[in-house]
Amino acid sequence: MKKRFIAGVVCPKCGALDTIMAVNDTEQQVLIRDCIDCGFTDRLSTGVNEPKEMSTRVTADEQYVDAAVQVIKIIQ
Repeated sequence: MKKRFIAGVVCPKCGALDTIMAVNDTEQQVLIRDCIDCGFTDRLSTGVNEPKEMSTRVTADEQYVDAAVQVIKIIQ
């Protein structure tokens, strides 16, 4: 298990900046986050309900098709 600090993260309990340490436990397939100031602990599952990338115009399986082109005249 490798312990590392996550830059720019605010603790949800005490609000301290840059105090969250993350440990990736591959045996139990969880990500453990600990605050070194207040002792807050959070466990996130990495094996079950793994977050999937949202489908966007860039990552969609289907090709994105623009609507028909409309010509607009500007009157002054």
